[in-house]
Amino acid sequence: MSDRQLLHLLQLSSPTLPVGAYSYSEGLEYLTEQKIIDNREQLCSWIEQELRYGSIRTETAVMLRAYRTMTIPPLIPPLVRGDAERLIYWNEWFSAVRETRELRQQSWQMGQSLMKLLVSLEPELGEIASQIGNPCNYPIAFGVGAASWEIDLEAVAIAYLQSWATNLINAGVKLIPLGQTAGQQVLLELHDAISIAKTEILALEDDELGSCGWGLTLASMAHETQYTRLFRS
Repeated sequence: MSDRQLLHLLQLSSPTLPVGAYSYSEGLEYLTEQKIIDNREQLCSWIEQELRYGSIRTETAVMLRAYRTMTIPPLIPPLVRGDAERLIYWNEWFSAVRETRELRQQSWQMGQSLMKLLVSLEPELGEIASQIGNPCNYPIAFGVGAASWEIDLEAVAIAYLQSWATNLINAGVKLIPLGQTAGQQVLLELHDAISIAKTEILALEDDELGSCGWGLTLASMAHETQYTRLFRS
């Protein structure tokens, strides 16, 4: 990648990107309250299992489909590039497969925030944003942004997974609690799992999309009625 593309990628995947990712724990808050996860090793194991079998694989695959759609010749004027109908299809498909109300609302809120930010940075994306409509899921918005900045596809995939893992680790650091050093150790230990997941996700066909993350689903459902909460999901 060029320096410009790398800087765009770092900006898009940064934890400081104002999309509200820090507000979500994806069920970790319930899991820590129940002492299912209460140390560094258990947190690392949970995230690794999600990378192997969980819905983050489907989410990343949808993001890549949005990216690829944006890089084909324009099919529906007046878009600059990309097939609006296909973006709409994957946006609606992802809304339909979100496991719980909280997880769906998380994706909608983050997606709308990111799309609004992208349009403010790249006004030509406004037409595409209006075609996709509201709500826009987060992986769709991320894929649109990465494609518009012409970032390398494999780098986009690994950055998306690393950003997701970082957010969960930060939630775990607050909830368990862990020290910042322990959190960085978890992220380092997950490098191989992130790299393997990236390679596998890039090879997925459309009819292979799916996950076996029932643990996440149950944790998210329980979080909806949890008595005290720091996080929105």
